[in-house]
Amino acid sequence: MTAPPLESTYALWKKGYVFIDSTCRALGVKAFKTRLMMHPTICMQGEAAARLFYDNEKFVRSGAMPARAQKTLVGVGGVQGMDDHAHRHRKQMFIRELMTHAHIEQLVRLHHDHWREAIRQWKPGSEIVLLRETQRLLCKSVCAWAGVPLASQELGRRAQEFGNMIDSGARLGLHHWRGRMARKSCERWIGQLVEDIRHYGKPEQPDSVLQAVAWHRDEQGQLLPLHVAAVELINILRPTVAVAQLAVFSALALHSFPVCRQKLQQGDERYLDWFVLEVRRFYPFFPFLAAIVRQDFQWQGLEFRRGHRVLLDIYGTHRDPALWQDPEQFMPERFKDWDGNSFGLIANGGATYEYHHRCPGEWITIALMKTIVQMLVHELEYTVPDQVLRLDLGRIPALPESGFIIQPALTPTHLEKKYASP
Repeated sequence: MTAPPLESTYALWKKGYVFIDSTCRALGVKAFKTRLMMHPTICMQGEAAARLFYDNEKFVRSGAMPARAQKTLVGVGGVQGMDDHAHRHRKQMFIRELMTHAHIEQLVRLHHDHWREAIRQWKPGSEIVLLRETQRLLCKSVCAWAGVPLASQELGRRAQEFGNMIDSGARLGLHHWRGRMARKSCERWIGQLVEDIRHYGKPEQPDSVLQAVAWHRDEQGQLLPLHVAAVELINILRPTVAVAQLAVFSALALHSFPVCRQKLQQGDERYLDWFVLEVRRFYPFFPFLAAIVRQDFQWQGLEFRRGHRVLLDIYGTHRDPALWQDPEQFMPERFKDWDGNSFGLIANGGATYEYHHRCPGEWITIALMKTIVQMLVHELEYTVPDQVLRLDLGRIPALPESGFIIQPALTPTHLEKKYASP
């Protein structure tokens, strides 16, 4: 067994999603110690590592996210960097607003209607960049659902800003600065909306997500500072727009594994569930999660020192042969008898929603993915022109460079006839 690397910043930047997994395989271990940007870091993967990672007595999230990611992807002062009672109190706002069936159904209906509206406007043979178009449609849907006013002429700009934030979290140079500019712009926009509500009110939308965030009080009974309220509302809008990446992966799976499309066309709801779960397992969405060691302890021969950073490998855990049979194969049927192990499939985090850092938007992610897959399979006829669809796992996020181009095959008139309501 070779020794673990002393400093791995360049290797992480170069290898991206496979950095932790390839190093673990080379060392024959499930965890190793290194340095990232000169900070002592333990990288680990697998079910046992995930169970350890979600032990709130051993780890905290405050200070875990690098500053460059806070200034682009997640913002400063949000729920991701909180712990203990403060975290649970803030988390309840998200659970109340996101995890009700009524709220989710409302968003799904909106998004379905916006998809149909867009399809009717697409010209046969035109080239549609699925990533960009889905970002636009998701932005339109989630803003309407959340009660965030968004003029039609502003839609493209805001969708692009959310896309730039998502694209910039682990990027350097121009991509990083685009993400920072996008976050500043969106925080000013949302912050002004919150300020207006607090000063003038919006009685016509008393139950909106925007209202809930604007009037949320912390555990001391204080309203959130404007910039924190903006960060938290963006923490609802931005991850919803990020589902566009999963839409691209879904389309890529339908294109790469046509037998899956054939099975989905049969309308089996169970197979649709399995397909969505397999897309989330198989494709590279987010590479890893970060935490800080709360107290000294030992695990698998490693010393976990207070203040050291820990990274849990999502991509490698989803490729762990101890968890998944033939993990490099795309097989939705693997979920037929799945036990729902919350430490095996960790695409949105693991453990529980209420007490751990598991994203409460996971149900929305799944519902929107199912809607988009059904649109691609049942309500849109299209071809996929020649393009490079290879995923560069050294790039975070990893997506086809083309954004996945499709060409609609039906005219709007045919669509009206084919999908007209009875």
